Amino acid sequence: MKEHKTTLAVKVNYSVAERAKNYCRERGVKYGFFVEKAILEQLAREELKEDIVELKSLRDLELQAVSLDEYLKKRRV
Repeated sequence: MKEHKTTLAVKVNYSVAERAKNYCRERGVKYGFFVEKAILEQLAREELKEDIVELKSLRDLELQAVSLDEYLKKRRV
């Protein structure tokens, strides 16, 4: 199955764009592939940060947790 592609036009600092283009040119990497991979990697990092923050907030709730056996005993009563 062929992937659908779209054009993403963004403004970035000229020196950043030139560094990325030079990097790709010197290593024979396609520019679009490089940019797409960079975006995906950054999204993964940002999502991981969000997960860590959520995990920390849930840690506080962990003190209120009861064992499964204890929970089931309360449900049966």
